[in-house]
Amino acid sequence: MAIERTLAIVKPDAVGRGLLGEILARIHKAGFQIIAIKSLRLTKAEAEGFYAVHRGKPFFAPLTAFMSSGKVVVMVLEAENAIARWRDTMGATDPAKAAPGTIRREFGTDIQNNCTHGSDAPDTAAFEIGYFFAASELL
Repeated sequence: MAIERTLAIVKPDAVGRGLLGEILARIHKAGFQIIAIKSLRLTKAEAEGFYAVHRGKPFFAPLTAFMSSGKVVVMVLEAENAIARWRDTMGATDPAKAAPGTIRREFGTDIQNNCTHGSDAPDTAAFEIGYFFAASELL
C-alpha cells in the first residue's frame, strides 16, 4: 500500500464539546502521522468555497452555516492507505449507522453534528489539503 495524505477536520460540534484531545488520541492510536495542524474559524464564504461541490444541494446552506459556527481544527494526516483508514476511523456519516468504536458512533449526535470530516478520494484530498495548507506547511 502507498503512503497517502488526507485532510481531517474536527468540526465545531466536537471542538465546542471539548473532544479534540480524544480525537487526536484516536488519530495517534490508529497510526497516523500529523503532518500539519491548525485551529481556525471559517467564514461563511470560506465554508462555501470548501464545500462548493455540494452547492445547490438541500444540505449546502445548513452545512456551511454549521461549519462557520465555531472553531475547527484542520490537519493533514499521513499513513499507508490514509484516506480509507481515516474514513474507517471516523465511521459512517450518520452516527446511528457508524460501526461501534468509531469516532462518529461514539461522539456524533446526528448527520451534521458528526464531529469529523475526511477526504473521500485522492483528488479530493489534494484539493482539500491545498484549501487549508500551503506547500511550505507540508514539509
